[in-house]
Amino acid sequence: MKEKLKAFIFSELIYHEDPASFGDDDDLLAAGLDSMGIMRLIMFAEKEFGVTLPDTEIEPDNVQSLNALARWIDQAR
Repeated sequence: MKEKLKAFIFSELIYHEDPASFGDDDDLLAAGLDSMGIMRLIMFAEKEFGVTLPDTEIEPDNVQSLNALARWIDQAR
């Protein structure tokens, strides 16, 4: 799951010189993930993993890192 998320994030949302070096706990928001990017990421995750991520749970703690995002998606399953 995290590899699919990472591939989408770094191909569509954030430019990073070396995405392979970006760790699962590294800060996506500090790397440049903005509110529009978060919405696109949520739509991608919902479609790709067949989950519904509630609007009321869109908060920095759930999208701060790849690990946080993966936990949020797992909880929605």
